[in-house]
Formats: sequence, structure tokens, C-alpha cells
Amino acid sequence: MSLDLLLGILAGVLVAATPLVFAGLGEVVVEKSGVLNLGVEGMMVMGAVAGFAGKMATGSSMLGFLAAMLAGALMALLFGVLTQVLLSNQVATGLALTLFGLGLSALIGQAYSGQSAGKFPRLDVIGLDAVPVLGSLLRGLDIIAILAVGLAFALHHMLTRTRAGLVLRSIGENHDAAHALGLKVVAVRLAAIAFGGAMAGIGGAYLSLVQTPFWQEKMTAGRGWIALALVVFAAWRPLRALAGAYLFGGITILQLHSQALGVRIDAQILAMLPYLATIAVLVVMSRDQWRLKMNAPASLGRVFYAPR
Repeated sequence: MSLDLLLGILAGVLVAATPLVFAGLGEVVVEKSGVLNLGVEGMMVMGAVAGFAGKMATGSSMLGFLAAMLAGALMALLFGVLTQVLLSNQVATGLALTLFGLGLSALIGQAYSGQSAGKFPRLDVIGLDAVPVLGSLLRGLDIIAILAVGLAFALHHMLTRTRAGLVLRSIGENHDAAHALGLKVVAVRLAAIAFGGAMAGIGGAYLSLVQTPFWQEKMTAGRGWIALALVVFAAWRPLRALAGAYLFGGITILQLHSQALGVRIDAQILAMLPYLATIAVLVVMSRDQWRLKMNAPASLGRVFYAPR
């Protein structure tokens, strides 16, 4: 295998993984606060259509990403109000959010069928070509894929080294004790939910503006569910979520390059692997003893009844 081919595959893995990185990291923060939001798929697809619409309306990809963040955050806050204020069931509400997002995005996206957002600019830094191997790899990427890596390290630092991270983790572990200490449980959870929605929106917009720069109905193709499984796979740790996203991205790229690499495995089987892994992880997550072994937040998915 030539070096150029290898670097091309690695760049493809990073690009394929970037939507999962953003969506997965956002969900890590949400679940660390003790909230289980199964509506990631709906928020991602709304981010995809909002990002595409924003780019087509303004001509700016960055404004498109901002529109995607706003759409994802608004969808998430809808979930937050229903579950944290009106105390609806988190699982049922999350599933409803996904269905709502898929339907609304299809309606909005009808006006953009057949249009192209244009090619997203790749990283262009003076002197990058002079860096052996790494320079060639980075030139195949874009600034959003690089920011995804930085976000993982920033969240790791926030959760483990800052007061905000301590507050978030304490609420996720025992919301009643956190409330007794004077922490604003509902406000913190709503902020975490909005952040998770914004990150899912970026992940969706990356699909419609960078990875495949056009709008297509249901273009997230189950990536939101993979992001949910990724959080459990990573044991609710940002850096592990980053590594897991690249693993899933590698599986996705493998099915595209399997023939060129001489791998004699049916493409359909390779395409199934991420979703089979998702089902397996979600089944494991449903068993309380496994959640305890994997260090899941103790209050995950439980309703907080604030004293009046």
C-alpha cells in the first residue's frame, strides 16, 4: 500500500468520524448530568437541514454551522422542558424527538433537494507541506475535524479539573444530594441538554456541508444511535469517545476501501457492523448491573422531583 493511499484512508476515517465525535461528546455531557436523551438522531438531522439552509441563504458555511447549533439546541431544549420541567418520561420523549426531527427536517428540506452547498475548504496553513507525513494528512482535513479533537480534550479537562465539571458530575451521581447542597439541578441539566443539542447540530451540519455537501432526507442514517452507543462504549469519558468515534469511522471507511485493500468480505456485512455494535451496546446499557460496572452516572434517566 502506498503512503498516499494510506494517508487518504486515514483522512477519510477522521472525516467519517467527525459527526460522531461532536454528537457523542455532546451526549457525554448530557448523560454526565444524569439525563438520557435518545433524540440525538432527530437533533442531528435538524442540524443537517438547518446548516444547509443557513449556508444556502447566507453563502457562509460558518453561519450554516451556527444555524445548525441553534436548531440542535432548540430541539434539545424542547426535550429539556418536557423532561425536566414537565417531568415526562425521558426515553419516550427522546424517541418522540427523533421522530419529530426526522419529519420536520424532511418538510423543511423539500426546498433544497438537488442543490449543492459547494466544497468546504480544506486546511491551508503556510508551511504545512514542509511537515513530513503529518502535513500531508492535515491537508486532507478541514478545520471542523481538527476542532473536534480539541473539543474532546477540552471536555476531558472540564469534567475532571474544573468546578463546573464537578458540579455536573455530582448532579449526575445524586441529584437529591446536589440539590440539598444548593446546586441548581434543573438549570444545570437544561444547560447540559442545550450544549448536547448544539453539538449534535454541528455533527449533522458536518454531514450536509462537508462530508456530502448536499441535503438528502434522513441523511444521518442512524448516526445518532451510533453516537448514543458510543457514549456507553466510552464509559462516559470524552477521550474514549473520541477514540471510539474513530473506530466506528474506520469501520465505515473500511467498507469503502475493502476491495482496494484486497479484503474479501461482503460490503453488506461491513456496513452492518456499526449498527450491530450499537444494538449490542444498547442491550448492555439496559442491564443495571452492567451500568454499575461501567461507572454510569447513578442518576442517569431518573426523574428529579424538586421540593416546592
